[in-house]
Amino acid sequence: MATVYVCGATAVGKTSHALDLARGAAGEIVNGDAFQLFRGIEILSAAPSAEEMAAAPHHLFGVLGLEESCDAGRYSEMVGKVISDIHSRGKTAVVVGGSGLYLKFLTHGPSPLPRGDRVLRDELDARSLEELFAELEKLDPAEAAKVDRNNPRYVSRALEICLLSGKKVSELRDGWEQKTRSLESKLNGVWLIRSREDLHRRIALRTEKMLADGAVKEVAALQGVSGSWDKAIGVKEIRRLIAGEIDRAECTELIIAATRQYAKRQETWFRREKWLKRVEL
Repeated sequence: MATVYVCGATAVGKTSHALDLARGAAGEIVNGDAFQLFRGIEILSAAPSAEEMAAAPHHLFGVLGLEESCDAGRYSEMVGKVISDIHSRGKTAVVVGGSGLYLKFLTHGPSPLPRGDRVLRDELDARSLEELFAELEKLDPAEAAKVDRNNPRYVSRALEICLLSGKKVSELRDGWEQKTRSLESKLNGVWLIRSREDLHRRIALRTEKMLADGAVKEVAALQGVSGSWDKAIGVKEIRRLIAGEIDRAECTELIIAATRQYAKRQETWFRREKWLKRVEL
């Protein structure tokens, strides 16, 4: 059974494209958006409407309480079970969303490179660039030959990986790249793109609709509730509107600006995912 990924920036039109795919391939839609996992912020997160939900089976929308937290690892576990169930019924899973890291965990698994360690990081920051590079040369000559030796951040991170993993960065990276090539040969997905002008127009329209549809009341009802969800674009701006710090027009412009910046970061992320087929809308 197949899994198809529909990726792209916010407001590009992923939901409608995914619905078309689901209808044509006897598919079921699976959420790939970090904030649409939470119930109670459907307007703010631009979750599919009731009409869209009725057009095809949907999974993992509004399944977490706002007091809960989620990360890419937990998401990957949740969605893996859902996709297996869809496949067991002979259906196609259509994963749709723009949360690049979540989708990366799902398609490729976690990176083999260890996360940073605060104590070790402080120790390395206290040392000179020359000392860091000299130790990196001893532990991983191949990586030392490739790294920008004049960039403290790159040298320090390479050394940190060696010390935390007990392995050479070059070997970890080579193994990861081989695994990636094997995985990506089996992946099927599209990256939806629009002209910058068109995407900005759609972002503005979505923001205005979100506010008109009750996003302010949605956020106001959640005062005092915190969790992963409150990092969603619009929460901070609407809270300032409720507090009287800004007016509706300024709130709208701030949300539009933040959404444009986020869309740009999404496009940069998906541009690196060479296995995705570009689809211009």
